[in-house]
Amino acid sequence: MEKKGDIALIGLAVMGQNLVLNMNDKGFTVVAYNRTVSKVDEFLNDAAKGRNTIIGAHSIEEMIGLLKRPRKIMLMVKSGEAVDEFIELLLPHLEKGDCIIDGGNSHFPDTIRRTNYLNEKGILYIGTGVSGGEEGARRGPSIMPGGNPKAWPLVKDIFQEISAKTSDGSPCCDWVGEDGAGHYIKMVHNGIEYGDMQLICEAYNLMKSLLGYSPDEMHKVFAEWNKGDLDSYLIEITRDILAFKDTDGKPLVDKILDTAGQKGTGKWTGISSLDLGVPETLIIEAVYARCLSALKDERVKASTVFAAPKIKFEGDKKTFVEDIRKALLASKIVSYAQGYMLMREAAKEYKWNLNYGGIALMWRGGCIIRSVFLGKIKEAFDKNPNLQNLLVDDYFKKLIENCQDSWRKVIATAALNGIPVPAFSTALAFFDGYRSSVLPANLLQAQRDYFGAHTYERTDEPRGQFFHTNWTGTGGNVSSSTYNV
Repeated sequence: MEKKGDIALIGLAVMGQNLVLNMNDKGFTVVAYNRTVSKVDEFLNDAAKGRNTIIGAHSIEEMIGLLKRPRKIMLMVKSGEAVDEFIELLLPHLEKGDCIIDGGNSHFPDTIRRTNYLNEKGILYIGTGVSGGEEGARRGPSIMPGGNPKAWPLVKDIFQEISAKTSDGSPCCDWVGEDGAGHYIKMVHNGIEYGDMQLICEAYNLMKSLLGYSPDEMHKVFAEWNKGDLDSYLIEITRDILAFKDTDGKPLVDKILDTAGQKGTGKWTGISSLDLGVPETLIIEAVYARCLSALKDERVKASTVFAAPKIKFEGDKKTFVEDIRKALLASKIVSYAQGYMLMREAAKEYKWNLNYGGIALMWRGGCIIRSVFLGKIKEAFDKNPNLQNLLVDDYFKKLIENCQDSWRKVIATAALNGIPVPAFSTALAFFDGYRSSVLPANLLQAQRDYFGAHTYERTDEPRGQFFHTNWTGTGGNVSSSTYNV
């Protein structure tokens, strides 16, 4: 009797191959297909050699015929047009109740559109974030599925079996919400990842440029940091990178050009924050830091034009390293607080019922931002599911209070020495703004009313009443309409 696959996967690049092997390790029969069909045979004769429950398909028709009903087909292809093209290729061969899964980094509005489009045709659709890179895909990623809720029972066992597990065995995978919710949460994850990476780079740069630490010395610092509150995957790999030597025995990190790339998810997070009116200042600053790094030639020229402050550090270096650690921790708290603010506003806008503690659990293992820190976030939302902001949770409030003096000292010292710390600085600016009962927006609103008759509210009148002043005596009393972006 011919074997039938539990699931098919299209797209045999490294992520796709590793997911196939992961599923197969967990006892699932997988049908593997790739548009360039030769890659199917290469995979079967190499990484999948000897596995008789990985079945190669050489056409869409063959792949569909090799699957159990209802069919489940996972796409691991480039986001954008390629996903739509494969959906159209699959549709003529599918029946009502079959399920298509997009496991790439698709933009969430596309996932909303595709979910609705396929629902009209009786086909179930899932858009799922998959985080953890190549190793995560092979050994256990964080998986964030959303889409048509009717599809979740079809893939729940497979996804939760192949996902990473927390220390108590809980899967780092659960249903996120309808239509684009899964890809939205993955987008926010990646935005937080941008912020975390930039913060770590600023800590590294302070130790290198201000304290004169060598990569080996910084390796020891990051190794120590990875034992405490900052214990995380990104701190861990930074530790390892700093210890890595090139073939000549010198630190490889010193030979890597200081221009950073990006794939767009950080930018999407920033755009969404602007659309929803949520101040994701740290993530946006991290994106812009990468953009600035790309201006390498301009920066080199500018360095010959402008005189930099003479680097001068007076004090105990080990004490200042501890200050940097606290600045990094406080800024990291702000990064996650902003990310959760954005998810909360998106849930209102798109009518998603998000489980914020559950999202932290999904990020505890397998993904790039995995850390012990996330366990505390889950505890905060378990204690108070309606928590408005992580900053006011008792645990995080105490951490911030303990870190404040060091945070301010680090940023001030960096500024005086001409060392850029945009993510540290914007995190502190956000915190200071958030904790301020009064901001100078009263003057801003007066300016708007002066030049555009945009009106303002008054402190001595109830909220919701708007006033206009004829500031020059010649402007008249007609006001502009009032609206919020």
